[in-house]
Amino acid sequence: MSWLRRALVLLILIAAAAQTAVSVAQAHPHVWIVSRSEVLYAPDGTITGVRHAWRFDDAFSAYAVQGLTSKEKGVYSREDLAPLAQTNVESLKEFAYFTFAKVEGKKQKFLEPTDYHLEYKDAALTLFFTLPLRTPVKTQELSLEVYDPSYFIEFTFEDKDPVKLVGAPNNCRLAFQRPSDGSANAAKLGEENFLSGDNSNYGAMFANKIAVTCP
Repeated sequence: MSWLRRALVLLILIAAAAQTAVSVAQAHPHVWIVSRSEVLYAPDGTITGVRHAWRFDDAFSAYAVQGLTSKEKGVYSREDLAPLAQTNVESLKEFAYFTFAKVEGKKQKFLEPTDYHLEYKDAALTLFFTLPLRTPVKTQELSLEVYDPSYFIEFTFEDKDPVKLVGAPNNCRLAFQRPSDGSANAAKLGEENFLSGDNSNYGAMFANKIAVTCP
């Protein structure tokens, strides 16, 4: 069973317990990911997809590699981790890859991940993968959000160079907003969710937002 499917089982148990909770405000993450992402462009300025590198917390990494065999104890090669990597990216489809894209306000879809692999270093697993856009597009405005709607997983981007544009035209500009940068909007969204009784997208309050403009 993959780490993500294991997490889903835990999530179901937690969700059942949460039905008796007094408030959804008690919700909190159980897995932590530190991310670095790249927006990919073709030579003609068309956006082709997004490349992610997701480093999991030490505790969850240790849980994920339980039962894996390797030539040297505690050392896992890319080949050792290949079956786990494949299962992981296949499982991500159920969660829309925790990556939500809009082009000029219109939602976009991704194809299945490519160029994926896992690395194990300093007691942490890092998943590398590329999400190709189903329809590559040349646009003046792209927005991306990375988050888990259930807030079972918390995404934090690297302090240095959290997001890069790869192959973008020279006039393109990147803006990145961490959840803490939009605390007022998050509070408003949370209040609206609580009042409406719809907490299915609670994690949107903790979305990492990427905006690219190419005037």
